[in-house]
Amino acid sequence: MKLALCTDVLANLSFPEMLDRVKSYGISGVEMTAGGWSPCPHVNTNELLASPEKLAQFRAELEKRDIEIVALNCSGNPLAPGELGAKHSESSYKAVELAGKLGVKKIVMMSGLPGGCKEDKIPNWITSTVSWPDYMPGVIDYQWNEVAIPWWKAFTQHARKHGVEKIAIEEFPSQLVYNPSTLLRLREVDEMIGMNLDPSHLIAMGADPIAAARKLEGAVFHVHGKDARIERGLADVDGLLEYKPVTDTKNRTWNYVAVGCGKDLLWWKEFFSVLRMTGYDGYVSLEMEDLTMSVEAGLQTSIDALNATLSR
Repeated sequence: MKLALCTDVLANLSFPEMLDRVKSYGISGVEMTAGGWSPCPHVNTNELLASPEKLAQFRAELEKRDIEIVALNCSGNPLAPGELGAKHSESSYKAVELAGKLGVKKIVMMSGLPGGCKEDKIPNWITSTVSWPDYMPGVIDYQWNEVAIPWWKAFTQHARKHGVEKIAIEEFPSQLVYNPSTLLRLREVDEMIGMNLDPSHLIAMGADPIAAARKLEGAVFHVHGKDARIERGLADVDGLLEYKPVTDTKNRTWNYVAVGCGKDLLWWKEFFSVLRMTGYDGYVSLEMEDLTMSVEAGLQTSIDALNATLSR
């Protein structure tokens, strides 16, 4: 396994400055956002698609530093009703086109989440037992069979046309795919769909990422190096369903933290060992979203922890 960096954490730096910082960490792989929710600080997708000269300059900056784009990320909600879904769908399609021009074979995304019916104006995440209230089974059927499956059938065809080989879906809360079982359901559409296994989300939902890695054997296409901590004395009282903003770290029942500040290094060694045993030997992209420390401290803490635990 090799270490890469999700570069949005260095959004304050220009593209060349960001690449220089990545190299200073001893890292030669980057995952950059090209669509979705992100402002895409280092990838102007429309500009690069429109200008062969800009595209060539972009590639030259990477090549002279011997840095590889391990994946383009366009995480958003392409299945949302209305303007948001249309915007994120368009950016996802364009990210695939850019990947084709750059020779990038992997896209990292989220599944999207539809509304609860054709008339709904906002996404609707069903997480409770669907036997009651009795309106929920119909919502699930609509979301999967009328929205998600048709969209993903068309999108995978588009991706394959542009040379993308793998679409790694992050199992994110408030998305239709939020755990291994829902990923495997979407994978029935096309086996070019696999998981971006981000352990932090499973930890925050009370699942075991190591057990998940075993269940997903052959379907893990990408991995995020990202940790979460269940906050003692808070989660014990209120559980893990948490809607306080991520900036309210003191009062949340769980928080994203630097790698090694939630699960210890022995756990991370086992996680990567099991991933390796079950067939994954690709990049691990550090995604640093710890708001309890400075960006630089979070990056260095995580890099040290990942370098000490990756199965190389």
